[in-house]
Amino acid sequence: MQPEFWHKKWETNQIGFHQPEVNPYLQRHWADLAIAAQARVLVPLCGKSLDLLWLAGQGHRVLGVELSEKAVEDFFREQALQPQISEEGGFRIYRAGSIELWCGDFFALSASDVADCTALYDRAALIALPWPMRERYATHLLEILPAGLRGLLITLDYDQAQMPGPPFAVTDVEVQRLFGNDWAVQALEEQDVLSESGKFLQAGVTRLQERVYRLAGR
Repeated sequence: MQPEFWHKKWETNQIGFHQPEVNPYLQRHWADLAIAAQARVLVPLCGKSLDLLWLAGQGHRVLGVELSEKAVEDFFREQALQPQISEEGGFRIYRAGSIELWCGDFFALSASDVADCTALYDRAALIALPWPMRERYATHLLEILPAGLRGLLITLDYDQAQMPGPPFAVTDVEVQRLFGNDWAVQALEEQDVLSESGKFLQAGVTRLQERVYRLAGR
């Protein structure tokens, strides 16, 4: 999947993946991770998610990474925030208060960029990527993130033959294979959300599960 795909989605406002409210799983399970208030939280492929504001509201320092500059600019405009903008490495960085959004290629992140991140929140990154990019994504996370990190991962699972992604189907077996050797992976919740998902119903999808995982670095 090429960057142009996502740039076009944002430019043409085809952003059905954007949630107009804070994710309920985040609100329900984040406290269970016992993340320190001042922790820095990495949010890959963050878009203009309201989850960024919620995390900042918990006292966290938020590091979102997003390919689309339009998404980043929309976030700050819609939240009436005036960011300071700088260029560092291959990223254009927007900062306002405790929120930093790094506009650029997630795979260009280095270990030094995220050395003080002790938490991870992934609602829309893993499921946005086709195989084998998901394997590359998981490998990159494991390579750059510090030991002992804790996080929340949200996935979708359905019959991929019934509808092409994104969002892509990610099975429990795949999650365990991608992360289970290096992190402790615990399933926290599973919900059947097919009745709430018009796009999937219209495509003829017959099963749609959302799963929430707790990740803990060993």
